[in-house]
Amino acid sequence: MSRFPVISLTTRTSIVLSLATLAGLAMFFWPLFAPPAPESAAHSADAPMLFIIAMPVILAVVLAELSSGGIDPKALALLGVLSAVNAGLRPLGAGTAGIETVFFLLVLAGRVFGPGFGFAMGATSLFASALLTAGVGPWLPFQMVSSAWIGLGAGLLPKRVTGKAEIAMLAVYGVVAAYVFGFLMNMWFWPFTAGVGTQLSFDATATPWENLHTFVLFTITTSSAGWDTGRALTNLIAILLAGPGVLAVLRRASRRAAFGAPVTFDTAPPAPPSPRA
Repeated sequence: MSRFPVISLTTRTSIVLSLATLAGLAMFFWPLFAPPAPESAAHSADAPMLFIIAMPVILAVVLAELSSGGIDPKALALLGVLSAVNAGLRPLGAGTAGIETVFFLLVLAGRVFGPGFGFAMGATSLFASALLTAGVGPWLPFQMVSSAWIGLGAGLLPKRVTGKAEIAMLAVYGVVAAYVFGFLMNMWFWPFTAGVGTQLSFDATATPWENLHTFVLFTITTSSAGWDTGRALTNLIAILLAGPGVLAVLRRASRRAAFGAPVTFDTAPPAPPSPRA
């Protein structure tokens, strides 16, 4: 971890992150508690509004701390650079067979620079990659929030774990995060596109737990064995192979930038001029 936090988890930042997390959970799971009409389209009307709501909350993490001195211009520049790099990595996999190259750097950066930075990077990098690949659509706010949670979780992992144990921990986290991402991204459209009357369909008359059980079966049947497993293997291999080197580079950059380190000035009075001979 950095000696000085990039985005300090002050009380205000923690409240903003908590509110963003609650809003994100509501984005995904509201159909379980307020069943939509069967004829509703897949968030065609509400997704743009959710995007408008989600973006200010996500940006508030950075802006609130910037105004209070919690993040300096160097950290903001680093966030932009890593988000751009992560956005550039995404087309390398293009989602083929579940191969996603966008998450391993997010996990490693969240580990080094902390949960606040990971949350912001997850959101901004997915937004940038959507612009780069023309992937802007009703799914984008859900991808941004899910990726933000992955970066947040990486920053909250135990800090005392080092060496090979740290790489193993991050690799396992990358595998779990891949399946969680697939689970969440299935949830945003499942109530609207699984059809009506099948064993895997959303039932507006069922209880939330009954629908959740059906959804788990839907996820296992449709994506876990393919897309989610491919994403998990990509994270696992990338972190095991590139993790040690990337962590070393990120930590070296953190030390040299001295994020959040107090600035000191030489206030000693100037030396008097030497007397003339």
